[in-house]
This record gives sequence, C-alpha cells and structure tokens, in this order.
Amino acid sequence: MRTAGMSVERLHEYVKMAFDDDDKTIPARTTLLREQANEMQERINKMQAAHDHLLYKIDNYNSHMLNAEKRLNQQEGEN
Repeated sequence: MRTAGMSVERLHEYVKMAFDDDDKTIPARTTLLREQANEMQERINKMQAAHDHLLYKIDNYNSHMLNAEKRLNQQEGEN
C-alpha cells in the first residue's frame, strides 16, 4: 500500500482496523482503500496528461518546438 502512495498514518489506521478483526470496520477499511485508489488515479491522470503533452512535443518537434526554441534563443541574444 506504500507503493500506492498511502501515508504511514493512513496505513497505520488501516492496519489497526484490520487487526481489530471487527467486521464493523469493514466499511471504513474499504472507504479508506477506495479513497486511496481515487487519489492514486488522480496522480495517474496528471502523469498521463504530462506524458501525452511530451509525446505531442516530440511528434511536433520540427513544426512547433524547433521554432519556439529559435525564438527563445533570439530573445536571449537580444538581452
């Protein structure tokens, strides 16, 4: 669960509930896991968007990035 980004505090909370071996904590445990999965999905979505943006830049390097870099170099030379 640590590799899923779960904080030590949350992991401790989960483990405590699990070791209590009380079925009444099952809804709280599944909620905690669901919340963690949602947070992880948000991080995945952000990383996927960044990855897609990089791939776009690579695919369009000659038509877009190269010109932008040349403009930046020209501006830097003017300063």
